[in-house]
Amino acid sequence: MSWENLTWLLLDNADKYFLIASPVFLIFYTFLRKKITYKKIQQRFPKIKDYGREIFFSVLSIIIFSFPPLFMLYSGNIRPHTTFYKDISEHGWPYAILAFPLMLLIHDTYFYWAHRLMHHPKLFKLFHLVHHKSNNPSPWAAYAFHPLEAIVESLIFVIFLFTIPVHSSHLKFFFIFSLFYNVYGHLGFELYPNGFSSHWLGKWINTSVSHNMHHQYFKGNYGLYFTVWDRMMGTLNTNYNKTFTEVTSRKKVCNLQSTR
Repeated sequence: MSWENLTWLLLDNADKYFLIASPVFLIFYTFLRKKITYKKIQQRFPKIKDYGREIFFSVLSIIIFSFPPLFMLYSGNIRPHTTFYKDISEHGWPYAILAFPLMLLIHDTYFYWAHRLMHHPKLFKLFHLVHHKSNNPSPWAAYAFHPLEAIVESLIFVIFLFTIPVHSSHLKFFFIFSLFYNVYGHLGFELYPNGFSSHWLGKWINTSVSHNMHHQYFKGNYGLYFTVWDRMMGTLNTNYNKTFTEVTSRKKVCNLQSTR
């Protein structure tokens, strides 16, 4: 471990966050804002101070997220005891491919139960309130966690490296995908089409509407990538399908002034 390693990890995490969240924010909240306002899940936009708070706590999270890989992959005392491997042939290509959906399932399970636990009255204010100050989230809220919650979120990295064989490509592509989906979940706009939430496959996939409802109502819809645990545990908002249909069915209203 060295300062050089830490600096590289910090820059790598920051690059991913800003290179993904920035263009998404500019497209939906600046360039197309007036044209697609009617599609906004909550028919209002956050204030400037909300964006500032989200970015501030996201930067703190980026710093915290850099430490697990520093300790796990750059420590000669810890790395030999992890499941990290360098050569794809060691476990073969079938596993290398199947590891991605397996990582999604593991992360979704960890996220659901950790997230639900942080909603316990004795833990909520300490761990999770900062994130819920974005009751109408923007893409910048993807990493807007209290430092204690950021530590909890970062532990998925540790879980992977002590449970399943993990290649460097798994870590790279998985966490890029995870950030993309996190930005989408906090986007404030729905990208999936009308009918998706009730489709035989789509009903098991988490959506921006679903997570936006969680921020709006402070309960239910605890999943990250899927709705499996929410459906199994009865924590899916009962108005989810209705809200999804309403949001994705909206039509732009043109106000035409009559001429005399």
